[in-house]
Amino acid sequence: MPPVFPMLTVLSMFYYMCLRRRARTATRGEMNSRRAIESNTRALPINVEIVQYAKEVLDFSSHYGSENSMSYTMWNLAGIPNVYPSSGDFTQTAVFRTYGTWWDRCPSARLPFKRTPSTFCSQDYVELAFEEPVYPTAVHILETYHPGAVVRILACSANPYSQNPPAEVRWEILWSEAPTKVNGPQARQFTPCIKQINFPTNLIRLEVNSSLLDYYTELDAVVLHGVKERPVLSLKTSMIDMNDIDEDENEEKFGCGMDTLNKQFSIVTLREWPTNGYFDKLPYELIQLILSHLTVPDLCRLAQTCKLLYQHCCDPLQYIHLSLQPYWARINDTSLEYLQSRCTLIQWLNLSWTGNRGAISVSGFSRFLKVCGSELVRLELSCGHFLNETCLEVITEMCPNLQELNLSSCDKIPPQAFNHIAKVGSLKRLILYRTKVEQTALLSILNFCSELQHLSLGSCVMIEDYDLIASMMGAKCKNLRSLDLWRCKNITESGIAELASGCQLLEELDLGWCPTLQSSTGCFTNLARKLPNLQKLFLTANRSVCDTDIEELAANCTHLRQLDILGTRMVSPASLRKLLESCKDLSLLDVSFCSQIDNRVVLELNANFPNVFIKKSFTQ
Repeated sequence: MPPVFPMLTVLSMFYYMCLRRRARTATRGEMNSRRAIESNTRALPINVEIVQYAKEVLDFSSHYGSENSMSYTMWNLAGIPNVYPSSGDFTQTAVFRTYGTWWDRCPSARLPFKRTPSTFCSQDYVELAFEEPVYPTAVHILETYHPGAVVRILACSANPYSQNPPAEVRWEILWSEAPTKVNGPQARQFTPCIKQINFPTNLIRLEVNSSLLDYYTELDAVVLHGVKERPVLSLKTSMIDMNDIDEDENEEKFGCGMDTLNKQFSIVTLREWPTNGYFDKLPYELIQLILSHLTVPDLCRLAQTCKLLYQHCCDPLQYIHLSLQPYWARINDTSLEYLQSRCTLIQWLNLSWTGNRGAISVSGFSRFLKVCGSELVRLELSCGHFLNETCLEVITEMCPNLQELNLSSCDKIPPQAFNHIAKVGSLKRLILYRTKVEQTALLSILNFCSELQHLSLGSCVMIEDYDLIASMMGAKCKNLRSLDLWRCKNITESGIAELASGCQLLEELDLGWCPTLQSSTGCFTNLARKLPNLQKLFLTANRSVCDTDIEELAANCTHLRQLDILGTRMVSPASLRKLLESCKDLSLLDVSFCSQIDNRVVLELNANFPNVFIKKSFTQ
């Protein structure tokens, strides 16, 4: 009988590899939770679990509410639940600015960046601080309306309440998943299976994608469960994935290659092969086309294989369009320095969400633009809290061809810094949502940037006289196609008249939550008559919108695709039928909280106009 010891040795080695791999996954931050090992015993009984609600909201990319209010704002995520377990539309919850795909179907929609990894689908985020740093054992998200938007949960090694900033800030993914469609808008407690990390945290980040939702998602509170001491993994396992044996192929896409990205950028010592196989027979352009489908980390890896592919991967033509937003947690000054030689021809650059907590310095950003800014046409800097007046000055000096600038939610830029933007006379798109731009700077921008086609001034609370701004737009910005005045507090019928007379090419206008506009002044009928190209009109929460306004839209704005009249008490079902019959392209109609439009009317309209998404929100 042959000895069994060799077989036992092989099995023992295999078991050891499995356990070793499993131990590694407990500290590695890059593996998807769907493939994380499930443990029957997460921590020793003596390690008491701490349960805490968010103490403070530190940062976020957007919210539905006003900067001077608590209604529908991200700040509602701090503290205990206000609404849960109730379901419905409540002002005491946290709501992001958009939902569905409607914002991608309007004239102001921007073209997506190529090479965005399929695993990165986040559209918005919010960062929450908790009192005690813990090793997370669970995260509960209390969703009260249209759940299912959360796609990623991350933990940070930095303690926001520490007096000593860490030398290195690490972000680890606790859970990640593609957007899913949840049946029904009812409230739920969302508790995904998170993986363990090797550092305590009191800073949690939620990232959301609302593209599959039928309406705005509403979040009430976030509960962090954790222990003070690092949990000890049990040897009991309910599942070991055979794929986990390979530690190189199955890194989580978020960090894959980005931990060593700077090293990969700098590698120059490569083995030179006598031949390059079939690559020697391919035209240079064809190889470039093949490589254009790779993500940035994949290009970095491929550059290490041989001199030929290193040459292709470092060719500036591969970096004409570059989005670093998917790797926001790993990008720093060193990354930008190594990218400089590759980005000398760059035209589109996305640095949104990057550089915060000291990762990118003003000097590092300035050095990069001085080398790579001459050909830039589009620059995305949303939520770039490292930006200051020096950065805007460098942008205007080093990017003479700039046509699109996104400073959305860059709320740390001082008001006087926006004066520099007026130097970029070639601008066609400017997004200043949730910034501190003041009236003087904005008037200068409008005066010198007369080619503007898309302008977002949503939630810009430091502008004193929107009528004066609208008058300047009407006089100078004749090519304006989309204008966002969401929650502007003081525009009147006078400003609307100037705007409608001067900007007759407008296709998209957001006047949501503008309380000083009254239908009785004729401002909305004037809009309808003078702006026949309108495709999107948001009159959200304007209680005065009436049948006359709707009938004027039906008669004059037959290209209308999206209309939001949430909250009006003056619109009847008859006028909506006229609108739907006249505007054949209409695809979105929000009649939430319209007192004359009940569920029976909505059902009838849906039956007669099946191609239109008619939204009727509710509160229980």
